[in-house]
Amino acid sequence: MNVIELQHLTKDYGHGRGIFDVNITVQKGQVYGFLGPNGAGKSTAIRHIMGFSKPDKGSVKVYDYDSFKDYDKFFDKVGYIPGEIALPEGLTGTEFIKMMQDLRHCKDDKTKELLDLFELDPRFETKRMSLGDKRKLAIVVAFMNDPELLVLDEPTSGLDPVMQEVFINYIKKEKKKGKTIFLSSHIFKEIEDTCDLISIIKDGKVITTFDGDKIKHSKNKSYKCKFVDGNDMQAFLESIKKHPLYSRAKNKAFYVSKVESYKNQVIVNIVDDNINELVNMLTQYKLLAFKQVEFTLEDYFMQFYIEDKHYGGAL
Repeated sequence: MNVIELQHLTKDYGHGRGIFDVNITVQKGQVYGFLGPNGAGKSTAIRHIMGFSKPDKGSVKVYDYDSFKDYDKFFDKVGYIPGEIALPEGLTGTEFIKMMQDLRHCKDDKTKELLDLFELDPRFETKRMSLGDKRKLAIVVAFMNDPELLVLDEPTSGLDPVMQEVFINYIKKEKKKGKTIFLSSHIFKEIEDTCDLISIIKDGKVITTFDGDKIKHSKNKSYKCKFVDGNDMQAFLESIKKHPLYSRAKNKAFYVSKVESYKNQVIVNIVDDNINELVNMLTQYKLLAFKQVEFTLEDYFMQFYIEDKHYGGAL
């Protein structure tokens, strides 16, 4: 069963801002990751999912309802965390929780569990809360009615690393319960640890969608090459750029993703089948170290976002 369907969704704010021809399908029980930097279009897509904005083109359905026209039909099933937290003034956290409980007809049992888990004292006025506490309050309110669907826009922004880990572990538990979760983030660990399917968005367009396990089993490998001196490192960089297998494009045989001149080292991404080519090239230079480094979601992501640069950064 499809819980969320975005078909050719377009919202053009002009000057290249917005989202364009976005197609996403989230199935029941799936954790779907939406990965991209700030300004890429993640929040715009989520506002359409929640029914806050009307598409210029295309359609958005949640539980087979038009999200803009029929948002009231699925409202009670959704837990939502906005990217920017705007809480009403003049209320304490406790009063805000009570107001939302009344709206969603939920009990205190789940709420107390969440307050304890995220170490939140809700007795203070919302306007005096820190950014982290406001985020915790939003998390509590989103989860407290035990919703079937969770739509989370940068949910751990403002949380310290300990609370980020608490949140990730909680998402894993909700996943085991069969919850459907749409998670927008620019935090790689958050996406990598929880998501079944991942889409990367750039300039308002989804540029790739892939299985979350793809990174773990990828044939792309990364190797750290540390040279005895800078001259050898620079000579290697010049040499690799002339190799017929080298390309700045993603997923090619050679791809230099990082240059650290002060350490005389580079990180080379390479398709596993071509490792011998790299080793043969390196035999011409004096190395202090050569070792494989884990190819991460961040490495994969940066292949789509990396800019052409000279030796101060990626090639």
